[in-house]
Amino acid sequence: MTKPSPKLQIIPLGGMGEIGKNMTVVRYGDDIIVIDSGLMFPQDDMLGIDLVIPDIAYLLENRDLVRAIILTHGHEDHIGALPYVLKQLDVPVYGTRLTLGILEGRLKENNVAATLNPVNPGNQIQIGVFKIGFIRVSHSIADAVALSIKTPVGTIVHTGDFKLDQTPVDGKVTDFHRFAELGDRGVLVMLADSTNAERPGFTPSEKVVGATFDETFRNARERIIIATFSSNIHRIQQAIDTACKYRRKVAVLGRSMVNVVNIAMELGYITMPEGVMIEVDEINNYPASGIAIITTGSQGEPMAALSRMAMSDHKKVEIVPGDTIVISATPIPGNEKMVSRTIDFLLRQGAEVVYEAAAGIHVSGHASQEELKFMHNLIRPKFFIPAHGEYRHLVKHAKLAQDMGMPKENVFVVENGTVLEFTPEKGVIAAKVTAGNVLVDGLGVGDVGNIVLRDRRQLSQDGILIVVVTMDKQRGCVVAGPDIVSRGFVYVRESEQLMEEAKDRVKDALEKCEAGRVTEWATIKSNVRDTLGKFLYERTRRRPMILPIIMEV
Repeated sequence: MTKPSPKLQIIPLGGMGEIGKNMTVVRYGDDIIVIDSGLMFPQDDMLGIDLVIPDIAYLLENRDLVRAIILTHGHEDHIGALPYVLKQLDVPVYGTRLTLGILEGRLKENNVAATLNPVNPGNQIQIGVFKIGFIRVSHSIADAVALSIKTPVGTIVHTGDFKLDQTPVDGKVTDFHRFAELGDRGVLVMLADSTNAERPGFTPSEKVVGATFDETFRNARERIIIATFSSNIHRIQQAIDTACKYRRKVAVLGRSMVNVVNIAMELGYITMPEGVMIEVDEINNYPASGIAIITTGSQGEPMAALSRMAMSDHKKVEIVPGDTIVISATPIPGNEKMVSRTIDFLLRQGAEVVYEAAAGIHVSGHASQEELKFMHNLIRPKFFIPAHGEYRHLVKHAKLAQDMGMPKENVFVVENGTVLEFTPEKGVIAAKVTAGNVLVDGLGVGDVGNIVLRDRRQLSQDGILIVVVTMDKQRGCVVAGPDIVSRGFVYVRESEQLMEEAKDRVKDALEKCEAGRVTEWATIKSNVRDTLGKFLYERTRRRPMILPIIMEV
């Protein structure tokens, strides 16, 4: 009896139904490659959490089969989890020069060693059974690539994040010829960026922002401060070019901005004439009309440079009336309030703030509907998996593919952890594997779960009451207490009567336990918690966390 040939499996571990945390597994037999390894920023209800990364339990279970991690570009939602993943998986990483340059800085910060292999757009490499090609695409960061993956079953195309910019800042246009060639040869499966699947038309060229910069610099009389993403090399280059045109010195502010600009200059992705760049400490040596500052903080992050300037909390730069602030980004969903707050504080200090997307101060790095259609027509895949987007984006992209003639049964809108299996004729959802969120809090990775988050939410909403009692375990009687300590529940000095009544209720609960000869500490604590919780809810309609502590003598 002949052994059945292995099936081609595609398993997304992140990036489906969410913006961020992108990670996709491709498996054939005993060979696994991983595409991207990104992070996601925490949602509002993830109190105290710094970052969210994918759950890589599946990869750890199959660590001997993982051959490499392939990166499409250097954004945090595609490379940000690697400092944590590479501590557990010792595998080589492949990416373009800028992508690996940014990654190298992140790995050094976290004291992680890794084997980094640079590739250029147009290169092809063999890893296990997979032949992987790197295809140049335009995005909001330089050196972005799509991937072609030739497998024994058929070819996969992963677009990465892309848009079809016909006039890119660096002059390096998307390799349409390569995509068309792949489409002509036949593509089994395509995974494609769905971020802007709801947006009709075409995404404007990055050069639109350059024209707006020019107008802003021409009209500004005092300092110009531009806030944008540190990874948006083309936007930073345009800001530098415009500053040179209007004879302004350029200072760079914010840790991530300084790091990325230095890496990009070393690698030749940012160029500027000698003498244009100055240190932030030197800005007061020049007239305000001769200064441009490029900074972090376009998302209103509390600790970012622009936010600290807005709050008059920055050590080196103070906002003064007449400053022109350009926020060259749109708020990531969830950051709108922080951005609005930053803008308000800047306006209060007398600055002029340019922030509307309609002002041409920001363009997206993702393809809109007409560009997605163009990509579908070039590739003409047999099967399609919408990727990289919230669930509504995936559904919209799936419908767009169906409107273009793809059979509904050949389009797969899936969630993280879904195992898709493909043969040359058929694609099916075969199974589920572990996938989800691993929360990073300080130095702890994965040690904060749903129970801890639930406790944090309760503490943030209603506070905590700690009940301290000293008991004689032999006799089962109270020796001292109860004492009640409250934090975040009520102001104790104004609620003395409530606290005394609470103590009385605790005493009643303890006396009942004593009378019933209850000696188990867990049972006594539970009775105290239930009695006090019921009383406080009746009196205040609040449910603070109640933490009984029994000390024995």
